[in-house]
Amino acid sequence: MNIPLFLDSLKIMGLGMLGIFLVTAVIIGCMVLLTRVFRDKSEEK
Repeated sequence: MNIPLFLDSLKIMGLGMLGIFLVTAVIIGCMVLLTRVFRDKSEEK
């Protein structure tokens, strides 16, 4: 087993996981923003 190559692959996988987390956070943020902007008037009571 090539340990340095394994450690390099962990760095690449970590960056991929970070990218997935950031994209998910942006999508959730857009959903929250859109629901606040386009809220029905009847829900404000």
